[in-house]
Amino acid sequence: MGLCLVINAGSSSLKLAVFDAALQLCIKGRVTEIGGASCLEMGDITVDMPVPDHASALVAALQALALAGYPIEAFGAAAHRVVHGGASLVVPCRITPGVIAAIEACVPLAPLHNLANLNAIKALVQIAPTLPQYASFDTAFHATNPEVAQRYAIPAADTALGIRRYGFHGLSYASLVQVLPKLSGTALPRRLLAMHLGNGASLCAILGGVSVATTMGYSPLDGLTMGTRAGSMDGNAVLRLAELHGVAGAARILNFESGLLALAGASDMRALAAENTPDARFAVDHFCYWAVRHAGSMIAAMGGLDGIAFTGGIGENAPPVRARILDGLVWAGVAYTETANQNGTACLHETGSGVAIWTVPTQEERQIASEAMALMARISE
Repeated sequence: MGLCLVINAGSSSLKLAVFDAALQLCIKGRVTEIGGASCLEMGDITVDMPVPDHASALVAALQALALAGYPIEAFGAAAHRVVHGGASLVVPCRITPGVIAAIEACVPLAPLHNLANLNAIKALVQIAPTLPQYASFDTAFHATNPEVAQRYAIPAADTALGIRRYGFHGLSYASLVQVLPKLSGTALPRRLLAMHLGNGASLCAILGGVSVATTMGYSPLDGLTMGTRAGSMDGNAVLRLAELHGVAGAARILNFESGLLALAGASDMRALAAENTPDARFAVDHFCYWAVRHAGSMIAAMGGLDGIAFTGGIGENAPPVRARILDGLVWAGVAYTETANQNGTACLHETGSGVAIWTVPTQEERQIASEAMALMARISE
């Protein structure tokens, strides 16, 4: 089957990871600030270099991989993270001209990210036209949400334009569903509240292993307070911002100038914890308060709670935030061990607790490789 090259193209970055047939990570790297002060990192090597676009970034990264002992000929497949699959791309698939067209059709739903994903896919076609490419979609995990959870109460003509709830962080949640039983040594909790907490943050209600509700909606802007995103807001408040600042200005404010940054002047939870100023404390309060409020909604969507799983940069590495959220969910039967939480132990719940609580490392890249390899094995049968 050969090695699997995982590519995650962001709006101004390109991340790569190489996995072997046993899904062991061989090497990883990235190109940052594409089009600006670009930097290539591959393994232990860091080089500043001009990289004007994603195609150039991919060429540079592949050259660095080859120097590290992973030439393009060693790969049996390349697998891409595609942010938005819309309503039709809801399972991993091999990339064909038809799939590329479908990803392009979703560009209006995620213009920055899907364009970057497409640029990486098309660049690799030029570099290695015979290398099979596969796509995994960040929205796909939430395709199991019932229609009542997906549809906005707007006219049918507007719904037909694709304006509905999609949800994101799906690859993180799909990975969590696979990893948690191995980590815990027990079956996945039937009613699992999954919390992907990072600069982008969302919650997901996972019932019987599938998503039935999530906090993000049409875009990754909805839901929790985030690093620079406002989270849930009244539609008329958004319209007022658009009146004051124009549509582009309102979009900039809501996506890049809001959230923790707007409340305290910093978007990094570690920086806020270190500052311990009134504004910093309020920003953390805001983040935790809305996480608990949205958690109540997710628990209602599942009809109860059997387990909680934290993942993401904050979820995995911020014990005080986990404690604040868990303290807010005592009413749901949550009981955790303070020492385990403070020490970053994977298992956080008290012995005999009716609600299992775990911290699960994010493994999105391995999930993408796993999905591609499963498709390759199915095709070869």
